[in-house]
Amino acid sequence: QVQLVESGGGLVQAGGSLRLSCAAPGRTFSRYAMGWLRQAPGEGRQFVAGISASGGSTDYEDSVKGRFTVSRDNAKNTVYLQMNSLRPEDTAVYYCAADRAAISRVATRWDYWGQGTQVTVSS
Repeated sequence: QVQLVESGGGLVQAGGSLRLSCAAPGRTFSRYAMGWLRQAPGEGRQFVAGISASGGSTDYEDSVKGRFTVSRDNAKNTVYLQMNSLRPEDTAVYYCAADRAAISRVATRWDYWGQGTQVTVSS
């Protein structure tokens, strides 16, 4: 079992920045691919960004490429999502997720989930 705890959400104006963090206590963090997915009201969870277990590979959903950056610090058991140039359409609950195998753009493929953190971008 992997516990994931997100932090860093909040309210920001369009064009602003936020950094989300996801802590995963335990000794197995470095074995998991990590991802960020989001869910807007009335919609399903959608892939935003992912990073491989080693940190050597990343993937991004097209609408966030060039604006968001995913990174991880395996020594601190933490994964980050730096979000710049935020838009109102980025408003959603953001979830951290872990997968034993690899990054996946399919939400149902992720094995473990955090509780989510709200990001609201005002226009």
